[in-house]
Amino acid sequence: MILTLTPNPSLDRTVSLPGPLQRGTVQRLTGVVMEPGGKGVNVARVLSNSGRAATAVLPAAEHDPILAALGALELPGLTVHPVLVTGAARINTAVTEPDGTTTKLNELGAGLSEQEIAAVEHALLETLATTPLPVGASPHHWAVLSGSLPPGIPTNWYARLVGLLREAAPGLRIAVDTSDEPLAALAAELPDSAPDLIKPNGEELGQLAGLPADRAMALEEGAVEGNYDPVVDAARLLVGLGIGAVMVTLGPAGAVLVTADGAWHATAPEVPVVSTVGAGDSSVAGYILADVNGGDEAERLSAAMAYGSAAASLPGTTLPTPADLPEHPSVVTRLS
Repeated sequence: MILTLTPNPSLDRTVSLPGPLQRGTVQRLTGVVMEPGGKGVNVARVLSNSGRAATAVLPAAEHDPILAALGALELPGLTVHPVLVTGAARINTAVTEPDGTTTKLNELGAGLSEQEIAAVEHALLETLATTPLPVGASPHHWAVLSGSLPPGIPTNWYARLVGLLREAAPGLRIAVDTSDEPLAALAAELPDSAPDLIKPNGEELGQLAGLPADRAMALEEGAVEGNYDPVVDAARLLVGLGIGAVMVTLGPAGAVLVTADGAWHATAPEVPVVSTVGAGDSSVAGYILADVNGGDEAERLSAAMAYGSAAASLPGTTLPTPADLPEHPSVVTRLS
């Protein structure tokens, strides 16, 4: 069983430009795509594309266009569990340039009341308790908590949800993929809030490890030059506080995975970058797919890089299938 929660779902509108973005001018678009999104929704879609059943929990109004858009996908492995709320899903706009540069314009979201927050929690736990396990399922089952939090939700909500899920299903593996204040709030409540997987970038990792801003920003720069030791050291601080795995995405420098058993680096597969929308979500899905298939750390990291790179090579908000994976996979090296 794989369950995702998207507290702040969206309709993702991706517009493509014929050349570089020119501020203050009129530019004609070469394409416009609108798809249902939000980080947890994207993870569930990639899993379904790859033959794994997934249930996506999300707040949505009764006749919200995002529900119609999800239904139109007709993915046989995807179950959508909407929690009825009054506000409409936000619309996020991504502007993509021919070289793959992506500018994202994200709305805040409609916000949730205290009653709606409680309803989302109830739905998450209810789905966890009632979703039947597929035949031949891996012993590893996952809940993925992804994305920003809409207005009205305490910044430590993910930390609270980790605790609720641990109590309801002690063997469940939990991934949290968020940023900014919700990520900082999660780290502030370690080890009680420790998930089994987080996916920060270099700067976010430095901030979580308590590094000064200049040193946090320098982590990715050092990795580009082949110095992964500071990344590994910072990630180990978080693993020491109870987080099962820290997968650090480092752009062109690939990614580093650190667990209690060691550290690994994966190169970034060489693909033409068309749009980075959904790449991070696809990497989380790749990691989980490898895990439920029994893969070790190197295989999980390689799969994460493959799916993330595949997403970056596709236009707009297109999410990858196994047929889209790079021909040449990442080179994974054990660092320690």
